[in-house]
Amino acid sequence: MKRLSRNQCLYISLVSLGLSSSVFAADAFDPNSQWMLGDWNGQRTALQQQGYDFSFGYTGELANQWDAKHSGGHPTQYSDQFALGAHLDLEKIAGWKDTEAQITVTERNGRSLSQRSEALQGHLSSTQEVWGRGQTWRLTDLWIKKKFLDQKLDVKVGRFGEGEDFNTFDCDFQNLALCGSQVGNWVGDQWYNWPVSQWAARVKYNLTPEVFAQVGVYEYNPENLKRGKGWNLSTDGSHGAIIPLEVVWQPKLDLGQGALPGEYRAGYYYSTADAEEIKNPSQTDHKQGGWLVLKQQLTAHHGDANRGLTGFVNVTVHDSKTNSVNNMQNIGLVYKGLLDARPKDDIGVGVARIEANDDLNNQLDSEYNAEIYYGVHATNWLTVRPNIQYVRHVGAYDHGENVWVGGIKLVTAF
Repeated sequence: MKRLSRNQCLYISLVSLGLSSSVFAADAFDPNSQWMLGDWNGQRTALQQQGYDFSFGYTGELANQWDAKHSGGHPTQYSDQFALGAHLDLEKIAGWKDTEAQITVTERNGRSLSQRSEALQGHLSSTQEVWGRGQTWRLTDLWIKKKFLDQKLDVKVGRFGEGEDFNTFDCDFQNLALCGSQVGNWVGDQWYNWPVSQWAARVKYNLTPEVFAQVGVYEYNPENLKRGKGWNLSTDGSHGAIIPLEVVWQPKLDLGQGALPGEYRAGYYYSTADAEEIKNPSQTDHKQGGWLVLKQQLTAHHGDANRGLTGFVNVTVHDSKTNSVNNMQNIGLVYKGLLDARPKDDIGVGVARIEANDDLNNQLDSEYNAEIYYGVHATNWLTVRPNIQYVRHVGAYDHGENVWVGGIKLVTAF
């Protein structure tokens, strides 16, 4: 039998702990606690009340190729990420009114099925969203944020990624095309999503209690992508900046079942950095594009707004002169608390279409990625999401592979 890796052993151990947590009497494994390691005899809550909120999270993703149209074999790969963070309420700690700070360090490990499977060679998306950006330690957040004008104006400076504030989206699915900031997935040579950080500033203004507008400036520095530059604080190697703008509406709409939350985002980005043109590499232009993110809870489960059906749509559009992906759309549904016996479980289904730039190759068209998952809320600190993925026309080739993948995504808070 093949020996399990360190990460696979840890993954299996965490699942076992979560699914059998009732065996343990210690507070450290209390299924009702939000942390696996408990409340440190009350000290963790006491520190939060003083302004110190520490976090230690783990995400693990297993992917196995079930079937492919032309290629044989059933490879399995595992990727994971540790994230250690501290959120500081500087008003409580130092008396700085309406001021907070964040420090986050991440480490990624493992391998990607999309990179290792013959059937998935050229995959535009990824079957394991947690893989990538150098499997290494990184300083992911180092920022301070302050509010002004009765908290209407919000200014954030330091090191962080665009996707933390702009084009944001949930990351419950395991397939990359259904998880997180989609602009960063398709303009990834300049727009850096988590866990990469860069020097940045973001200014947000609340126009009404439901509407805010924001603009940011993010250093474009390819040095930050290098595996040995995870702690890079230098601006040497900078080539310009990414400037995103966004308007966000966060209403609570009465759809016949009470006020249900939604979030609607519309944005645009422009890069001041030179980028080679696809058709004429000797010439340069500037990347630009836009996005829409639409998410709305549609129902409440027997009057409980904490449960029910939520729908979402993501759309991104990019300039064809400099970008290898022209546009992307995804659509899906998530139902939380479908079963009365499992009120915190969730089930999701989504489909994404990625249109490649045929200036790269006139045989390119679109790649499709679909996923369905069931999220088992094993404890308040552990969720396990088995999933099935289907990738059609791998690499956006009309006659490309069609691949079935089985996965398991684990998210826990220590």
